[in-house]
Amino acid sequence: MSTDTPFVSDIERQRARSGISADFYAKALEASKEFRREYPERKNVVKHSEMPMERSADGLIKHIINEGMNTKECAIDIYMQFIAANKATGTSRHLTEEVAFVIEGKGYDLHYDVKFRCEEAFVWEWDTEPKKFEWGPGDFIYIPPYCAHKRFNTDPENEARVVVINSRMMRAIGFDWFDQLEPAEGFEDLWVPPAD
Repeated sequence: MSTDTPFVSDIERQRARSGISADFYAKALEASKEFRREYPERKNVVKHSEMPMERSADGLIKHIINEGMNTKECAIDIYMQFIAANKATGTSRHLTEEVAFVIEGKGYDLHYDVKFRCEEAFVWEWDTEPKKFEWGPGDFIYIPPYCAHKRFNTDPENEARVVVINSRMMRAIGFDWFDQLEPAEGFEDLWVPPAD
């Protein structure tokens, strides 16, 4: 269907060139230039002594790779969970997939699968009955996107150690949805309840 009315009028053409006030493009070019300048100085190897420990709402963790650690890795975060004997992590959910590798210990994960639909806004619905996945040394654990999950150490005497890997990519494209639904026992002082 054709029309005699132009898509852009003369008035809009004049407006498009007036009031120039943004410099977003120039700042992006400068940020990229600075990133490339400092990138060669970033770490290729992180020594075990340089990996900081953190008391978190999900329990005790040791950061192996994190965007705050000035490494050349720019897409994933890796940390080790330390789960005390007969204890558990908190319950969390995040829009990124998570993979975990059990170094030592035995236990299980509870996964509350999520369903969603997109109406005027996203509508999320989590299962009320979790799926249980048992794990032990050398096992690989997969946690789907936005699945609420909690990890339990069933050994009554020994700590479990699990290496956890998450992608930063979802956050980078605007889906920084990450909630700690409940804290790990003994770490309640660090818990920030979710907004919804």
